[in-house]
Amino acid sequence: MTPRAQKIASASLIVGVFVFWELFCLAAGISELILPRPSRIIEAFLQYAPAIAPHAWQTLYTTLVGFFFGVLIGLSLGVLIGSSKLAYDTAYPLLVGISSIPKVAVVPIFVLWFGAGTVPAILTAMIICIFPIVVNVSTGIATVEPELEDVMRSLKASKLEILWNVGLPRSLPYFFAALKVAITLSFVGSVIAETVASNKGVGNMMLIASSQFNVPLVFSGLMVLAVMGISLYAIFAFLERRMTGWATRKNIA
Repeated sequence: MTPRAQKIASASLIVGVFVFWELFCLAAGISELILPRPSRIIEAFLQYAPAIAPHAWQTLYTTLVGFFFGVLIGLSLGVLIGSSKLAYDTAYPLLVGISSIPKVAVVPIFVLWFGAGTVPAILTAMIICIFPIVVNVSTGIATVEPELEDVMRSLKASKLEILWNVGLPRSLPYFFAALKVAITLSFVGSVIAETVASNKGVGNMMLIASSQFNVPLVFSGLMVLAVMGISLYAIFAFLERRMTGWATRKNIA
């Protein structure tokens, strides 16, 4: 299948899902308090767009800031853990334990420390995306072929030179795969914090809309989150193709 045909098939599937959704709600007579039709969701979005925009920008801001710091911390820990067996044995179990804690449970702690508002949302977005980056980067570095390291050692390369010239390039495909996962998780973290401890953001807007039984507006918030998440995912997918195209099999159908 050609790339053009793949895009057409993907777009057709998306359109088909929404058409089925619309027709199913009409045929079954489902109330919009339970499941609004896509046309009603779009109508609500257009109606409340001026009010949605500040909340969307707030969520995008907290997500990107938290994601940025999460990437810095995750990349640093991933390089350390992947290049040191001692660090892997000591730090990895701790990271697994921390990542196993439901993030909604730490939001009240952040509120106690920093108060309600933007900071808890940024911190929640940050901690939720660290673990996938650490796992992928450390795996990429730790699974470098021993033959490559032997060649570098035969050329009198130091451990730092081996890491810079072999380990880090080898981990790039893993790193970009982690970025695509982490950016979507960052939105989850931001929205969780906004529903618990914020007076601004898409999560807070959806919480208020649900309390008023404005279900189309709730789904409009979900639509905004989906569009932002897909857009950022597409950006990282584009960067991945540009920077790690050498690691992709060219004969994939």
